[in-house]
Amino acid sequence: MSESMVDTNKQANIQDSLKRTVSGFSAYTMVVGTVIGTGIFFKPQAIFEATGTASLGLISWLIGCFLGICGGLIIAEIGALIPETGGLMTYIEKIYSKPFGFMVGWAQTIVFYPIRKAASAVVFGIQTVALFGLDTKYSIPIACTLTLYLFLINILGNKIIDYSISIATILKFVPIVLIIIFGIFLNNNPTPVEILPITSNAHPFIKGLSISVISTLYATDGWINITNIAGEIKDPQKNIPKALIGGLLTVSIVYLIINVAYLRAMTPAEMAVSSTVGSDVAGKLIGEFGRKIVAAGILISILGSHTGFTRASWRVPYALALRDWLPYSSWFTKVNKKNMPVNSGIFITIVTVAATIFLPDFNILTDIGSYVIWVFYTMAFIGLFILRKRWPNAERYYKVPLYPFIPILGIAGGIFVIISTTFVQPTIALLSIILVLIGMPIYYFKVKKQSDTQKVVE
Repeated sequence: MSESMVDTNKQANIQDSLKRTVSGFSAYTMVVGTVIGTGIFFKPQAIFEATGTASLGLISWLIGCFLGICGGLIIAEIGALIPETGGLMTYIEKIYSKPFGFMVGWAQTIVFYPIRKAASAVVFGIQTVALFGLDTKYSIPIACTLTLYLFLINILGNKIIDYSISIATILKFVPIVLIIIFGIFLNNNPTPVEILPITSNAHPFIKGLSISVISTLYATDGWINITNIAGEIKDPQKNIPKALIGGLLTVSIVYLIINVAYLRAMTPAEMAVSSTVGSDVAGKLIGEFGRKIVAAGILISILGSHTGFTRASWRVPYALALRDWLPYSSWFTKVNKKNMPVNSGIFITIVTVAATIFLPDFNILTDIGSYVIWVFYTMAFIGLFILRKRWPNAERYYKVPLYPFIPILGIAGGIFVIISTTFVQPTIALLSIILVLIGMPIYYFKVKKQSDTQKVVE
């Protein structure tokens, strides 16, 4: 094995204290439970608003699911090759350079995870006030309360988190199964699903496809989270690929089927103006009682997904601090008696609550998060070719099937997302880039400080 594959954390003087306690099944349920959360119930609004037709909406879902599977297949090989805490940040660092690795970790710490968690919390608040008939002014306080509650759950340790995610994953299939059964099999008055035309005059093809695909990428995202806890997964070389591939196939099948059920209950125009598509469809298919049952199930779905994102998010500032790339790194690496990086969790929680309060628009939040993370996903996809050449003799427990076609398709999809979003949503792109780049002065300050300290020691 190449010397460059040595555990990155050993480069720093701060010890990695996390233990391998997460089973393969728990990793699988984390993929399914984290990915299936808010997007399956709330993103149809943005997708069909952008596309205007059933055909283009379903095409967008197919593209999003396909890119998610491609990404999972690629990252599974890289993750099995580099089974360390930090996930994507560690991969980019080893493939390219430390500055790029820092940029990933910083982007995930400041942008991706807080914004993704804030988006989940916002829709949880919206769904809660709708379910219980509360004043909409309570939605943001409820969202912030959810984030604080999940902070408390996560400090209790991996066993409690695994139980919470597993139970929520099982229960979240209640609303999904009900919508599919009543929408497809027990629907006596289905809405006609019009395959043609594919586009409408009011919705330009490229713009509609760009906005809708990035929305589906939000809904299919979250699979990368298990790589953040790779240092805590038992037998990671085998369990990471199994969890990623099995989880993403499960998610893709569920997403495509439930969207057919949606379209048999509501037209694209009706979904385009509904902020709570899942519960609204249930109301039409099953009645008011059914709507409430499904709405409660949706809340459980969001709870499970948010729990997984919370666990994964804490590991990123922890991994940055192990490299001494953050101010007060020793504070960020503190773990509690349950072996959880609690101080990193405190920081992520504060940033998440701030994003919830100051950026309460669900679709803006999700578009920022998706744009940022897909820049680095695409770099990782390209990186697979680099690793195959750099470490040709390394033992690979799993290899991407249909190589090099799958990585090429993943790269092409990533480039489409980046370019189209940059031109169609330039404000989202500019804000994302600024948030990422403002961290670089911190990195170079810390590196210079480490260098000066080393010179004094010598």
